Parts: sequence; C-alpha cells; structure tokens
Amino acid sequence: MKVKTKSLIKQFICILLVISTFSVFNLSVYYLFTIRLGNNFSDTSQSKMIDVGKYLPHNENSQLARIDSSFKLTEDLPVLDGAAALVPVYAAFINAVYPEGSVTYEGGSFSDDNYYGENFAKDSKMQYKNTVRGYKAIVDGETDILFCASPSAEQKKYAEEQGVELVYVPVGLEAFVFFVNKNNPVDNLTAEQIRDIYAGDYTNWSQLGGVDRAINPISRYPGSGSQSAMNAFMGDKKIGEKSLFAVTGASIGFSFRYYMDGIVENEDVKMLSMNGVYPSAENIQNGSYPIISEFYAVYRKDNTNKNIPALIDWILSEEGQTIIEESGYVRINYS
Repeated sequence: MKVKTKSLIKQFICILLVISTFSVFNLSVYYLFTIRLGNNFSDTSQSKMIDVGKYLPHNENSQLARIDSSFKLTEDLPVLDGAAALVPVYAAFINAVYPEGSVTYEGGSFSDDNYYGENFAKDSKMQYKNTVRGYKAIVDGETDILFCASPSAEQKKYAEEQGVELVYVPVGLEAFVFFVNKNNPVDNLTAEQIRDIYAGDYTNWSQLGGVDRAINPISRYPGSGSQSAMNAFMGDKKIGEKSLFAVTGASIGFSFRYYMDGIVENEDVKMLSMNGVYPSAENIQNGSYPIISEFYAVYRKDNTNKNIPALIDWILSEEGQTIIEESGYVRINYS
C-alpha cells in the first residue's frame, strides 16, 4: 500500500512539473513575443506582386493611360519588358503605338501564380520578367527595350562578361521612398537616420520619437531595382545584420513611390517624409524630395532594329511624356 502511495505521489509531482514547465514556457512566449507583436505595425511591409492582368494592352477593361497617338508602328515591333513598377507605363506605350494582336498570351487569365507574366507567349511584343530576369533578357537578346531603374553591380558585370554594351535613356522620374504601417507614429526621418537604421545603429523606434518597439528593417531581393537603389542610397555604409528580436518589432521598408501608391495601394501603409519633405509628384518634379531616381529605357547598343530609337524618341515627346504622367509617374523635364 505504501509503495502504491509513493508511486502516486511521484506521478503527481511529475504531472505538476510538466504543467509548470509548460506554464513557464507559455508565459515566456507571451511576454517575449505575443505582447511585442500585439502592436508591432509590421504586416504592411510584405511585398506584393503586380496584377499583370489589369494592364494588358488593347483591352478595354485595362487600367491604362490612353491617348490618341500620332505615332504608330506596324512592323519590326520591339519587344518591351520591364520592372513591376513600370508595367503600367510600357503597357500603355504598346496600347498607344502597337497594333492589336501584338500582345499574345497563353493559358487564359493572369492569376496570383502568374508572378512574372509567364502566360505571355514567346512571340508576344509585351513581356514581364521584372528587374532581375529582365536585365538578363536584355543582355541575352530576348528583349529589345527594358524599362527599369539602374542596374546592380552584378547586372552590369553580367553585361560586360557577355561583351554587351547597354544604352540607358532616362525617360521618367520617380522617388525612392520608405514606408511604415499607418499606425506607426513616426512620419518623418532624415536620410542619415534611415541609413543608421539599416546599418543597425538604431534598433528601437523610441530612439526616433516613436513607441518602444524594436525596428525591423526589411530589405528586398538582391538585384531588384529597389534593392539596387537602396544599396546606392546607403553609400559607404553597409546594411547591418538584424537582431533576432527584430522580427517582433515594427517594420520599415522601401520601394518606389508609384509602386506603393498606385499599384499596391495598401491603405495600411504610409510613406515617410524625408528631411521634412513628402514624396509627392510635385516635390519630385521640383526637386525638393531628397531621393529622386530616373528610370530608363534600356537597349543593346548593337541592336539594329530602327524602331528602337524611333520609339524612344516618341516616348520623350509630349505624347509619350503625357502617358508617363497620366500613368502616375513624373515626366522628365528637359526645359
């Protein structure tokens, strides 16, 4: 009888220990993570793919800027490709200048699985490979004109290794912007503060006038247009390693203005002012916003298609620049 009693007591003690262990673990998770995540302002920094189906040329339901162009091409049509942020622009060029039937695709409608426009047929004059694959395609001769931001060092190196010289023609202006969740009380940062955030010198929003939350600086895919722009913005400063606890904090991310404001259209995101200047179209045009980027029409110098320079000349004309402006971007001011 005594043996059974001792055994029951041991079992009871073991059960208590297990319960206590799980209680301590759950409390630790709650205080270390759940409370911190309860108001972390972080969900809006996830990247979002563009819905290519909304910008198909020669489709009356497409969300494209439309003009009655005086310039038309009927043969030797250059293949156009580009970054996600510029799909509405070069699709509108095709809609204005190219004949119907020049854009073809396979597999029916575009969907969330169609990340890079894989439904476009090989003979389609519109393609969408985005920046990383797009720069390779222009070097490899699969695309005639690529609409993108500046290339990364690796992309320049690939062109050099292939013995290809690329020509970069600025055709429009954009702002490189930083964004946070709308509930984050911080509205403005200096350029140096942002560099210090990504270098790891600032690790908590309270150091910048915000709440007591860790800062989670989000970067993008290497070779993407926005990541290349970020590397250039950092200058001599290197992007530091994030703390393991950064994921429990409030995020900051970066992109180009119109991609955030006109394509993603996430109401939970707000763009930050930099040095007290908000990245509006007016502040881009007048040069007061600190980080203004040109975007380019890129082509191989050895490409002999005579319609490449003709199309680019039209893009730089009043009609082409009107499309850029009505697409939500900022025209190049040559005056």
